[in-house]
Amino acid sequence: MKQKWLSIVAVLMLLVAVMVPVNAYAATNDSSGSTQNAINEKLGVPIVVYGANLTDEEKATVKVALQVDQEPEVDEITVSGQDLVKYISDSNPSSRMYSSAKITREEAGEGLIISIVTPENITQVTSEMYANAMLTAGIEDATVEIAAPKPVTGHSALVGIYKAYEAKTGETLDTERTDVANDELSVATQIAENANVSDEQIAELLTGIKQQIAELNPATKEEVEQIVQDQLAQLNIQLSEQDRQMLVDLMNRISQLDIDFSKLSDQLSDLTTKFQEEYGDLLQDEGFWNGVKNFFNNLIDTISSWFK
Repeated sequence: MKQKWLSIVAVLMLLVAVMVPVNAYAATNDSSGSTQNAINEKLGVPIVVYGANLTDEEKATVKVALQVDQEPEVDEITVSGQDLVKYISDSNPSSRMYSSAKITREEAGEGLIISIVTPENITQVTSEMYANAMLTAGIEDATVEIAAPKPVTGHSALVGIYKAYEAKTGETLDTERTDVANDELSVATQIAENANVSDEQIAELLTGIKQQIAELNPATKEEVEQIVQDQLAQLNIQLSEQDRQMLVDLMNRISQLDIDFSKLSDQLSDLTTKFQEEYGDLLQDEGFWNGVKNFFNNLIDTISSWFK
């Protein structure tokens, strides 16, 4: 019996080694023995932005979620309703802010890497939606981790990212672009809810429309509307007339922004292919998944035999 239990432990350890991805980080150990990332002397330390309405306990929870203790040094700021007014027109300065984020600047060309580390608490906005909105706002080449201590829609995190990005890079974001980006986030979540389509489809739809705008450079609203209609048909998404018009109006505003659309097209192409590059081959590899299935079937049979 002892030998059987040793075998079980060995199998479980093997499962952990096979199924859990191992990530490599540049790291050091502090005096307490905990692992910390190395300081990037070229691009600077990460910046952590906390929602102004977090309690001390909630802030501590967010710090754990964002793994702030793994950074030897960070810059910390707070985002409030006053910041909301700065970046988004017709917003409420009394809005309560809970969503928080950690922003790490990356080398030029690295693109955006978005991670929602508390997905159970960000109830409407997906990482793809954040990425699309950030590109519209003019944010690029950054790793962004988003967290909240309790369920929120996730809209206010975008404002914190704007403030943190400006503080980190010294650049000033165009407030017209940030305002449109916020509208994009609102339209995305509203359509996802009304049309009963997946968040992934909405993100693909927005990316596809903006990429076509960047490539075709439409001169009129009618041309923008045709691009929207073509993308809806391509993805087989049915919208109400109200939602369709809301999407057309949004994309028409985006087409009129002062954006380097050739550069945006490249960024959107990177965003479109990112998931395919990371998971496409694996998801389409039927042999791999059959192998996984057979492995577990054989494992179950083996373990069952130990107790007969």
